[in-house]
Amino acid sequence: MNKYKKLVMNTGVFAVGSFGSKILVILLTRLYSKHLDPTSSGIKELLEPTALFLQPIFTFALQEYLIRFGLDKNYDKRKVFTTSGLITLAGMLLMAVFVPVLSLLPAMSYVRGYTILLIIYVTTSSLRMLCQQFVRSRDMVKLFSLDGILATLTLFLFNLLFIAVFKWGVAGFMLAVILSDLLSAVFLFVIADLGKFARPQYFDRDLAKEMMKYAAPLIPTIVMWTITSLSDRMFIRNMKSDRVELGETSVAIYGYANRIPNLISMVSTIFFQAWNMSAITENESADRSEFYEKVYNAYEAMLFIAAAGLLLIIKPLTGFFVVSENYKEYADVYLYTPILVSAVLFMSLNQFLGSIYSATKHTRNSFWTALVACSVNIVLNIALIPEWGIQGASIATFLSYYVCFWVRIIDARYYVPFRFNMIRSLINTTLLFIMAWVIIAAPKLWIPCLIALFIVVTGLNFNALLLTVKKLLRRQ
Repeated sequence: MNKYKKLVMNTGVFAVGSFGSKILVILLTRLYSKHLDPTSSGIKELLEPTALFLQPIFTFALQEYLIRFGLDKNYDKRKVFTTSGLITLAGMLLMAVFVPVLSLLPAMSYVRGYTILLIIYVTTSSLRMLCQQFVRSRDMVKLFSLDGILATLTLFLFNLLFIAVFKWGVAGFMLAVILSDLLSAVFLFVIADLGKFARPQYFDRDLAKEMMKYAAPLIPTIVMWTITSLSDRMFIRNMKSDRVELGETSVAIYGYANRIPNLISMVSTIFFQAWNMSAITENESADRSEFYEKVYNAYEAMLFIAAAGLLLIIKPLTGFFVVSENYKEYADVYLYTPILVSAVLFMSLNQFLGSIYSATKHTRNSFWTALVACSVNIVLNIALIPEWGIQGASIATFLSYYVCFWVRIIDARYYVPFRFNMIRSLINTTLLFIMAWVIIAAPKLWIPCLIALFIVVTGLNFNALLLTVKKLLRRQ
């Protein structure tokens, strides 16, 4: 099968396995906003990115090196899996020592009372990731997708039981994730017969060193992306302001505001799971640059159309997913979502460009470009949050991803040169920001204005998307 058709086929398989499950996850937002008060929601919104912060540090960027070495035909898959597993287990032991110390910091006081649950949460999530990524590296994408469906169903059911029925609050949320991830890891281990790849004699010290060398620049890279998310919430929770309301309730509102833009992330993740495999396996192909150009054009056009479509219905959609009948504080969540939609769009484009660094093994570039984004985010959070509150955090997030995008679109194309339409990108971004202003300011005839802007964005990108897709499907 040629690389174009394989990319399309894998994207389709991941879409079948991910779309329904992602929708169920977003539906959980409705459950949380109905049953968790703002203080509990604020703690939950801090614990989630904290777990994402801890995982890459103590698994040593497992998700990056396992797929990279697992897909490479030059490495024994038994050695890759066993070595990755032992590295992960060693990291989990270190984390169990570190987290109790972390909870003693005043800024991390929200961890207290959840320390043991957080350790188990990260451990089970890491074990699931180990099995997931290895299954992907064996090209078992149908099993990978089936697991995604089953894991989300169990997550949904456990949340209903622990939060809606038992009223266990934040602890119930964490237990639901722990049990869902544990069942997923066991399911993949048994069905994919991973036991035959896990033997002490398969541990390879030299391979471990090579993996660590590859992953070393990626650990701070992933951590910095999570810092970008966590720092927003930490600043909103801990900063003081005479102009705007801050604190745990504002953290909850900001967290829910991030949920709806994740629909864009859902689209990009489905594609990226397939694309990342193609980027690695086709790294040595003669027409690599042409391949990247065609795929990037379709991907960018798809994201801008999806973002404009999401903005068109953002207010009723947010009202459906974020319930405000019990807690009135959630009624204004929709005001903070529009800018975050653009932020997630550029995060997705950054992810695409980051695949160039992974495929070509220029992971240091991934590090320093992420450092730029993290630095911009922290500086702007300090400057904007005391003045504009939650909206300041949204703007800081967008600008950090946007600056990183321009750095990467220039730098990454040194390693894989492909043409990029800068004018179209700038016009698209401007149109999305006009749509965001219309939603926030709500001028007269704001709905017809949104419809007109959506039509313009669609018209600007539709041909690029259609032509590229036709070329991809025609290739033999």
